Amino acid sequence: MKEKQKMKAAVVFRHFSRGGYAVFASLHREVRIGVLAVGMLASVNIPKVQAAQAVAEPTADDDGDETELAEVSVAGSMAPLAALQSARLVSVITAQQIESSAAQSVNDLLKLVVGVDVRQRGGFGIQSDISIDGGTFDQITLLLNGVNITSPHTGHLAADFPVNLSDIERIEVLEGAASRVYGASAFGGAINIVTKSLSGSTANSTRMGGEASSRETSISKSKPISFDAGLQGGSYATLGADARFSIHSAPSLVASVNGASAGTIGSSLSASYQRSDGATVNSEFRRGNLYWRGCYDSRDFRIDCQAGYSQKSYGANTFYSAAYPNQYERNRRFIVSAGAETKGRIRVRPEVFWNRLLDHFELTRGRSAGENFHQSDVYGTRVHADVSWAAGRSAIGAEVREEQIHSTNLGRLVNSALAKKVPGESLYYGRYDSRTNLSFNLEHNILLERLTVSMGILANYNTRFSQGLRFYPGIDIAFTPAAHWRLFAGYNKGFRLPTFTDLYYKSPTHEGNPDMKAEESHSFQLGTSYRTQAFDLSLKGFYHHGKHLIDWVMFTPTDVFHSYNFDLDNLGVQVQGSVRFNQLFCSERFPLQCLTVGYTFIHQRRRDDVAFYKSNYAMEYLRHKLVATLDHRIVGRLKASWSLRWQDRMGSYLRYENAKSTGELVDYKPYATLDVKLRWQAPRYELWAEATNLTNHIYYDLGNIPQPGLVVMGGARLHF
Repeated sequence: MKEKQKMKAAVVFRHFSRGGYAVFASLHREVRIGVLAVGMLASVNIPKVQAAQAVAEPTADDDGDETELAEVSVAGSMAPLAALQSARLVSVITAQQIESSAAQSVNDLLKLVVGVDVRQRGGFGIQSDISIDGGTFDQITLLLNGVNITSPHTGHLAADFPVNLSDIERIEVLEGAASRVYGASAFGGAINIVTKSLSGSTANSTRMGGEASSRETSISKSKPISFDAGLQGGSYATLGADARFSIHSAPSLVASVNGASAGTIGSSLSASYQRSDGATVNSEFRRGNLYWRGCYDSRDFRIDCQAGYSQKSYGANTFYSAAYPNQYERNRRFIVSAGAETKGRIRVRPEVFWNRLLDHFELTRGRSAGENFHQSDVYGTRVHADVSWAAGRSAIGAEVREEQIHSTNLGRLVNSALAKKVPGESLYYGRYDSRTNLSFNLEHNILLERLTVSMGILANYNTRFSQGLRFYPGIDIAFTPAAHWRLFAGYNKGFRLPTFTDLYYKSPTHEGNPDMKAEESHSFQLGTSYRTQAFDLSLKGFYHHGKHLIDWVMFTPTDVFHSYNFDLDNLGVQVQGSVRFNQLFCSERFPLQCLTVGYTFIHQRRRDDVAFYKSNYAMEYLRHKLVATLDHRIVGRLKASWSLRWQDRMGSYLRYENAKSTGELVDYKPYATLDVKLRWQAPRYELWAEATNLTNHIYYDLGNIPQPGLVVMGGARLHF
């Protein structure tokens, strides 16, 4: 009886040709594939793919050649498209790559994406700024399972994800303006963290932007109850532990309604804690995460909920100004969202969300002078709908997003009688500001055998910045002239609202500007990709024409940093290639597994004539970035993963000595880091050891903040 249920839940293909890909879009159900055609699933490090694909590891019942593909979803558009029909390239970090990399955080993983710049202020990803294609850390949208969790307070704290690395199924990176899909802040791109599936299927159905592929619920070979736990320790008295528990029910075990299965129910709970003495003076930290996700998945609809909490306290040595080396910071973050989705030809997805960020910053540790307390809240609702019809696939959406901040520093002064009390303190927030953002999306996708055209527009109104509706259009085109080849081109207009920090922050070294304008850009992309079973190659050129870009600048050597608008263009080219040796030599026993090499070159040009003494972020970009990774087998179950990263940053920093400015600008120097991770994998356990910055090279991502030298870590994981 169980075997019959499996046959009903999945259609099995043993072979298929390139011309048959459209079958997945029409079946609206799980597909099991025996032999994958060329280019469908690229098991490479940070692959460039048109579809954001989730691939399950082979189970004990698989013969090694069979891979189960639970869904094919596509990023970069409002409506999910069939495989290989997306008009944009997306970088995907898979679960396997996460496990093999020498990374302690999501920020560390993103360093390996060739188009992403990660500037660390401390080791272990404690405080990092993430940007794409030469932009700044405030110019990207961050999503967790498709839910926008970007903070209006500041992008400095935006990457505090409440999930463990063991929670993550994949990370999707969309480069280039995407405001027509994701709204405000998607000025330079978007990053989506996708956690592991709960519904009993082997892949996560949440795609970038919050949509999911239409499919029937399937019976999984995975266990209904699983537990995963790990311990780690290493340099600088660093210790950590994490655990993840998940449970799901198969359709046959769920109560039936009118004789039909009611669907699957799934839930997971994870927690982690890590502490360290820090690699430099005043850089110790403590951090913890708690994350829950639950879902109900049936033939007709799906419900998905998540809640997360993260807390972090750390010595912030010279983080925001080298004039104050003894800074300290504490952050707490809450994230809650709930959404539903109907299935079929017409799909509707409503969603509600809320997130809160509490920040306590001490300019001088242990002193009230320069001390700031902030509480930012974002809540709202959105609804998307899409329909398949003879002319292609169309989508429409709307969102209401409310952003607020209570602060001792940011916002407008409030009446003392109305001031809100700081949680856990005897102080009151004396400042407040809020803004409401209304967005309306419209998109249509023309889907032909060799051609995809995705075009859409966003109409946006903001109570703080808009004088009526502002429109942000875009169009992306992909063409397949021959087998293995794909050409793509696109234009998208993006925008970014100033953060509350840009508008109001004031300190002895910084001064915000409440009259800041919203950033806008015209983003153009042109490229090609070539993919076979053994080789991947992609080439992309981009041009971002920026207007009213926001940065913190100094006009003289003795000046403070001012929040300021100016015009700036980014022009760049990116190339990436990989080879899978087991496919090349038709042998799984070949010791080398995969080699990937990527390179990005970026050039900037200002279009205004205002003289700056120093730009703090926007003009300190990576002119060159080279990333190379190699995975290979050593012996038996022992594997190794190497990663080499070389960067050359433009710009300069103001050198300080004994917390005093020397008035001297020092150019950033190029540097290289080499990391390695060794893993011994068994069915029930895993042992690992890793070393980052093997050459023990001292380098700077941000001025006056030396990064850690050699860091050695080790640990173990158990799987039940």
